[in-house]
Amino acid sequence: MEDTGHYLQRMRARAPLVQNITNNVAMNMMANVQIAAGASPAMADAAEEVVEFTALADALTVNIGTADSLKAMSMRLAGAAMNGHGRPWVFDPVGVGATQFRNDLCRDLLALCPTVVRGNASEILTLAGRGKGARGVDAVDSVASAEAAARELAGRTGHIVVATGPVDYVTDGTRALWVANGDPMMAKITVSGCSLNGVIAAFLVEQPPLEATAAALAYYGLAGERAAAVCAGPGTFQPAFLDALYALTPEDVTQGARIEAA
Repeated sequence: MEDTGHYLQRMRARAPLVQNITNNVAMNMMANVQIAAGASPAMADAAEEVVEFTALADALTVNIGTADSLKAMSMRLAGAAMNGHGRPWVFDPVGVGATQFRNDLCRDLLALCPTVVRGNASEILTLAGRGKGARGVDAVDSVASAEAAARELAGRTGHIVVATGPVDYVTDGTRALWVANGDPMMAKITVSGCSLNGVIAAFLVEQPPLEATAAALAYYGLAGERAAAVCAGPGTFQPAFLDALYALTPEDVTQGARIEAA
């Protein structure tokens, strides 16, 4: 993929408003990540206003990590509303397979055909009916083992599926890309994956979904590499990561992105 940094440049020029219905643990970090990247976050998840707010938002993220019945209602309403507006949204099926509540909610949200489904390998396998779920929120399967499931799921939804891990796999059911940017330190802080959803959503606005998603993954992973090179451990990684997201230029991303056709 050529000129990957162009997608970052366009996202920052647009500065999209991203509505996030995410887990309670992720809110603060996720908002800071989106601001550092160049987007504008909104944590609007109340069922009483969620549909009205989608009219203002350029994109949406939905993360079921700490969902309850009220938040689940908001997720269903917001996903349907974003489809009605013709705007992109990202669905993160955290912990699918762990409980019947999560399985039912994921079934309903998947039926709304989100623009991007992003999960770890175990979550993607479970969504496709090929796995038994993760260990809590942690994957027990390799990304390579989820490749066929991701393609199948993308074909079923008609949109993009991402299986994230040491190397990320992105597919629209026909085309596929591997994104090799990132660092193991990213897994040592909570909500790094949750925050990624907001960056992907921001990149999706008015850009081609497969390429924009891959560019978002490369940018996010490259920031992780930069932060890991200067931090002393997880405690100093988080602020260094925010700084790297802010400081990376489109030229940096074009030069540093490691994206290959699968």
